[in-house]
Amino acid sequence: MKVALAQTRFKTADFDFNYKQITEQIENTDCDLIVFPQYDMEDTGVKDLVFDDRAQNAEMAFYEKIAQQNYDKAVLIGDVLIQNGELCVSEDGFYIIQGKNVYVDEIFRDDVICDLYVLAKNKYFVMNEYRNFIDSISTRNDFIYVNAVGMADENVFAGGSFAKNRENELVLNMPVCETACQIIDFSDVIQYEESQIEEVVYKVLTYALREYCENTGFKKIILGLSGGIDSALTAVLAADAMGAENVLGVMMPSMYSSEGSVTDSVALAQNLGIKTEKHSITPLFDNFMEKIAHEHKQDLAEENLQARLRAIILMFFSNRDNRLLLSTSNKSEAAMGFGTLYGDLAGGLNLICDLTKTNVYKLSAYINRETERIPQAIIDKAPSAELHPGQKDQDRLPEYAVLDDIIEMYVEQNRPVEEIGAKYGTELVLDTIKKIYRAQFKRKQCCLGVRLTERSFTNGVDLPVMQRFY
Repeated sequence: MKVALAQTRFKTADFDFNYKQITEQIENTDCDLIVFPQYDMEDTGVKDLVFDDRAQNAEMAFYEKIAQQNYDKAVLIGDVLIQNGELCVSEDGFYIIQGKNVYVDEIFRDDVICDLYVLAKNKYFVMNEYRNFIDSISTRNDFIYVNAVGMADENVFAGGSFAKNRENELVLNMPVCETACQIIDFSDVIQYEESQIEEVVYKVLTYALREYCENTGFKKIILGLSGGIDSALTAVLAADAMGAENVLGVMMPSMYSSEGSVTDSVALAQNLGIKTEKHSITPLFDNFMEKIAHEHKQDLAEENLQARLRAIILMFFSNRDNRLLLSTSNKSEAAMGFGTLYGDLAGGLNLICDLTKTNVYKLSAYINRETERIPQAIIDKAPSAELHPGQKDQDRLPEYAVLDDIIEMYVEQNRPVEEIGAKYGTELVLDTIKKIYRAQFKRKQCCLGVRLTERSFTNGVDLPVMQRFY
């Protein structure tokens, strides 16, 4: 039996688009069986749209329309088999196709005996998990794992479909964030080639921005350029994903901004070829102090005011020019509550919200691997929000290497507090965890972001806002 694996795209509840993806591949592939990812609504991110009767009817019509073409090959879409113009859904997962015993499931079972095992489960991308997933499959059957390429809100489905033979040898390994279709030769053993994780994350984030914009109608991007590493990395991702000509970086210095906040941003913009504007917030701030506050205290309220004045400028141009505003807060800041609601946390999408500061620097180093796209001065400077004279992040936080390890151990790995405390000291760990809980109310109001870990603040972590334990 000649089997093809089709790693195709989906758009959530866009049945016309999805129909075209499938039928074009069927008509252009010479095989006996073509295997597609899941296209059921619940497997492509519809959430509560699954309860909409009109959507349910549209999904059934989508499958029936494919069946009506009466293709001369068997078509497996997730666990739905279309053969001889008929729709079939097996109760036990077994199908007979071209005289072969084919088994389809959403989980891997090592006790199934068949001619071909198809694992059809769309899996969202998680950093550092792909190789482990391939190795976890120990099969005695010819085996296919098929994954879609698409984006469902915070989740990115990045493909990476693969196949193994009954000797558990890898015979096919498809790319990340690309559509592909290939006839499987189960005798053609290949070696797994592991990509640098930063390369994969770069592909996922740029793909996510393109996909988000295509699905929501945005064609242009706006973001604030602070002269810091987070906005610099986000600007690179935006320029590479959408084209430099479609990205506007806005510099908004204040009376506390260093000279480098502007000069480094200008150098970054020149490296990337993006457009910039400069609007000082000092006159707006001074006018607010004089007309509304009536006194100057240099307190938290004034720090937050600066961030909110910048958000007003960014949102104005976002609305006027129909530009998607990218938020630039990282996971370390989100964990510690380092961000102002309706200020620097404002935005329509955040590409780096699931990257700790440490990983922001790693991805930036990857970006600069061949040429200095992000100015070295931005990478070298001490992180600072520049909301009061001489402010540095490390004045109120542990070193990021320590902080990020605590965040990863507690939030991402769900490790016991005692274990983390044994490594870094109980007092520091408990103080960090308290800040994580105290900042939950902010994270509940942050914009949509791209998930890169199993336990992300965008999905997978659900801390109570009202609690007295920490």
